[in-house]
Amino acid sequence: MVRKVGIYTRISRDDEGEALGVARQRTDCERLADLRTWQPVKIYEDNDVSAFKRNVVRDEFELMLRDLRAGLIDGVVAYDLDRLARQPRDLERLIEIFEERQRLEFATVTNDLNLGTADGRTMARIMVAFANKSSHDTSRRIKRKHLELAQQGKSNGGPAPYGWRKDDRNTVDPDAAKHIREAQREVLAGVRIGTIRTRWQELGLGNPREGTKRMAHHHVEHILTNPRLVGYRTYHGEILYGDSGHPVMGEWESINTVEEWEAVCAAIAERKQTKAGQSLARKYLLSGIARCGLCKSKIRGQVNRKWQPGSKGAQYTYQCSKVNGGCGKVGRVGEPVDKLVARLALNEQREKAASASVPAEQRWPKETELESTLADIAQLIEAEKGGDITVSSLLQLLPGKEKKRDELKLERARFYKEQKQAEAKGGVADLTEDEFFDLPIERQREIVLHSLTAVIIHPAGRGKRKFDPDLIDPIWR
Repeated sequence: MVRKVGIYTRISRDDEGEALGVARQRTDCERLADLRTWQPVKIYEDNDVSAFKRNVVRDEFELMLRDLRAGLIDGVVAYDLDRLARQPRDLERLIEIFEERQRLEFATVTNDLNLGTADGRTMARIMVAFANKSSHDTSRRIKRKHLELAQQGKSNGGPAPYGWRKDDRNTVDPDAAKHIREAQREVLAGVRIGTIRTRWQELGLGNPREGTKRMAHHHVEHILTNPRLVGYRTYHGEILYGDSGHPVMGEWESINTVEEWEAVCAAIAERKQTKAGQSLARKYLLSGIARCGLCKSKIRGQVNRKWQPGSKGAQYTYQCSKVNGGCGKVGRVGEPVDKLVARLALNEQREKAASASVPAEQRWPKETELESTLADIAQLIEAEKGGDITVSSLLQLLPGKEKKRDELKLERARFYKEQKQAEAKGGVADLTEDEFFDLPIERQREIVLHSLTAVIIHPAGRGKRKFDPDLIDPIWR
């Protein structure tokens, strides 16, 4: 009876994505199976997948083990043993199946090894142990090379991050940089990252991964807070610092100033702390801002269930609800209320802008103190290296300086966050009403709340009536 075998092929890296390496392995394995008069019935292919990294799951390797255990195939043919396993634990799982089913076949193109015998299994364990050490040594050399490149401010290669040209990782892509800066200003103005993510998905921005329908929230957040934006070199996700105590600068062009970048990072970090677990999403402009003229409860917008696209009815209304503790006696069509409130807020801010002088951009007043602290830290480290002070003295003096450095950096980030937030939330004097409603809903609410603390909606009485602006009472700040 002809033995049915599976062919396993694997290659760790396939940068071109053409699968030429596994194709060559498959050809050689099929030739060997023919020589043994075995029938290949299944190709198990793990292309561009490591067998050394412990956190990597090889889907086809796992399927092959299940098929072997279930008796769907009678053996395995691989190009080399290290294609199958570079971790001893993976080899032991394979050996366990061969011990349970002693008539299984095994062959590799590069050597004559039989997992069905005790001597073959012993030799396989030795070979995998050496292959594991070889991979470990290679990994150590690659990590050392990457650290050296990082310390020199050089890139490790790979695809260009969003914001830089795909053909040149060091040159800024003007269009991408424009979208990044625009999104950062929106974050400072109160717009949710989820809103930005939705717009980027629709426009195809942010270099989304091929085959994915949705862009991850953390992916957009990383783009907007990436230290690379100010030229900082990172290593394993952390900013790399030189002996001077200053961040190592990369050789690429920057997109943000340090002040802009720190402001965005601080705004996002602050939002996570103060709004943890809370949804910032709002669908209607005056939800939670409008209040009932009778019971003074907060009024929220709600969709008009009778409304149909193309109909003349109201798409949404503001309704005092008994469910939310209100009296349920006041309701109003939403669109004319929104337009009135937007018009009032924009007019009020135009008048203020016309009479106000433009404040000059201020620098953080403690910049010199921070530079002095960084210089002290660098001098202490150099003194220990030169033998002027002991390690014990260094460890007594350093923590205090480091604590002061971290406190000053946090203070600087807060200073520029408040300054950049004020800039982002301003600049509405030239907005038209149409442009206002084209903004994200979070930005619209920020503009309204800049002028108003609440909007009182008074009852209109029974029967159908025309919209009466006198029944809408804005409460100004």
